[in-house]
Amino acid sequence: MTNKKFKSGFVAILGRPNVGKSTFMNHVMGQKIAIMSDKPQTTRNKIQGIYTTENEQIVFIDTPGIHKPHNALGDFMVQSAYSTLRECDVVLFMVAADEPRSTGENMIIERLKKAEVPVILVVNKIDKIHPDRLFEIVADYTSQMEFSEVVPISAKQGNNTERLIDTLSEKLDEGPQYFPEDQITDHPERFLVSEMIREKILLLTREEVPHSIAVTTDQMTRDEETGKIHIMATIIVERKSQKGIILGKGGDMIRKIGKMARRDIEIMLGDKVYLETWVKIKNDWRDRKMDLADFGYNRDDYM
Repeated sequence: MTNKKFKSGFVAILGRPNVGKSTFMNHVMGQKIAIMSDKPQTTRNKIQGIYTTENEQIVFIDTPGIHKPHNALGDFMVQSAYSTLRECDVVLFMVAADEPRSTGENMIIERLKKAEVPVILVVNKIDKIHPDRLFEIVADYTSQMEFSEVVPISAKQGNNTERLIDTLSEKLDEGPQYFPEDQITDHPERFLVSEMIREKILLLTREEVPHSIAVTTDQMTRDEETGKIHIMATIIVERKSQKGIILGKGGDMIRKIGKMARRDIEIMLGDKVYLETWVKIKNDWRDRKMDLADFGYNRDDYM
């Protein structure tokens, strides 16, 4: 029997879009719980990844990329990200090594200066730069504010992520185990199913379509005859032209989206799935408070 004290805490991951926040959390968790794409603003909700060992439980909060909002959905995303500063024990401020510090990072830094918890600078994507450049990047950021620690990593390759976990463990206090040891996220399966469908749309479509869609999982039931899990999901778009893109010629695009999403959903659920998708038009839903709430983006939760 060990006398080592159990540590726990909540760790917020903040940064601009596409710096690798979701990639890092998925790597730590050992499986996908946050969707990924090269499109900005892929993550829209706060997503918790629960990392548990015999000595600690670290609850990572993957947040939407902080950007200048252009609609009510964007405003929700930014408010959602900043709200984590009020509920976490440590902040990971993640930046991309292959991109220069921008006004976006400067805006986040000004908020972080007021944080009442330790802020760790995480320089991600170090695999994309020459090692000699790292000192210059770190010096640039540390000239803007004092960080509790600085940890360079490559979330994609897994470089130095164990050191980051060890650093977090040192910052956390003794505390309870908030979640069962086999639980890896606080989100229900329906949310994860919706996100996996949305990820495939992000992957397969371009221009305005990825930002204009929402996905809801309306039903999940087990078919008694086949034993498969029957999932009914709705893809919401803002324009008739976007519906045409999602459906594709002769329905080829919607079939491709469904086939790719079903593969990931079956891995997550560990069961065979029959996925049925529908496409629905909701004009300007990203600027309608009622629609945002219906589709899981309720800003009032973060006021």
